[in-house]
Amino acid sequence: MDRLRVLIVDDEPLARMRLRSLLADCVRPAVTVVDEAGSAAEALHALARQPVDAVLLDIHMPGMDGISLARKLREQQPAPAVVLVTAHAEHALQAFEVDAVDYLTKPVRRARLQEALGRVEHRLGRASLSPPVASVPAAEAPTLVVSDRGRVLRIPVSEVVYLRAEMKYVTLCTTKHRYVLDDALTDLEQRLGSAVVRIHRSMLVAKSAVRALERRALPGAEAEEAGESWAVQVDPIGEWLAVSRRQLPQVREVLARAG
Repeated sequence: MDRLRVLIVDDEPLARMRLRSLLADCVRPAVTVVDEAGSAAEALHALARQPVDAVLLDIHMPGMDGISLARKLREQQPAPAVVLVTAHAEHALQAFEVDAVDYLTKPVRRARLQEALGRVEHRLGRASLSPPVASVPAAEAPTLVVSDRGRVLRIPVSEVVYLRAEMKYVTLCTTKHRYVLDDALTDLEQRLGSAVVRIHRSMLVAKSAVRALERRALPGAEAEEAGESWAVQVDPIGEWLAVSRRQLPQVREVLARAG
C-alpha cells in the first residue's frame, strides 16, 4: 500500500518535531513527511511545489490561521485531507465545518494520531481491509455538528426531532438524546434547510417528525379559544409543541405533503 504523503504545518518548531517523531513510529498506515511549514503562506508554497495526501494543521498561527487555510485548501483539486492539531479544544466545531477529517488536541498521542491517519485513508479510498459496505463513510450522510460535555459529535439529521431556543442556548432534541448548543437558531435553520420547519419564533421541528396538528391546552402557549392553541405532535417521542398562528400555514403544508 502507498505511504501517506503528509505536510506538517505549525508555527512552533518543537510541535513540528514532535509530530514528525510520532509519524515516524506509525506503521499502519505508513507515512512520509514531505515537508514542514511554520505558517499558512509557507504551507501554500510547499503545496505548490508538490501535492500531499494530508495536512496536519495547527489552528493558531501568525497571519492566516489554520481554519482559514483549511477553507482555502478545500478549493484545491484534488484537495488534501486536513487533520487539525491544536491545544484549543473550543475550535472543534469549526474543524468539522471546514470538513476536517479529524481534530487532535495537544499533546497528541500516537494512538489518536494513527486513528486520524486511518480516517485519512478512508477519505482517500485506500483502506483495503474495510468491507465494501464501509466504502462510503457514514460522515457523508447529512449531519449536524454539536458539542456535548467537551466531545464533538456528528448527529445525523435523520435523528433530529426539534430545536428550541431558550435564553442564550438552543436545546437539540433527537430520537436518542438532548444536547445544549451555543449556535443561534437562525444559523441552525440555514444549515438544516428544507429538513426543518419553523413552528414558532423559538422552535424548529424536523418535517419528518411532524405527525399531527390540533388544538390543545399547552402550558405557556399562546391561548386563543377556551385556553387552547394549535400544536403539533412529533414522533417518535410523542411530545406536543405549540404552533404560532403565523407559522400555521407552513405546518399544514408539511402535513399535506406527508399525506
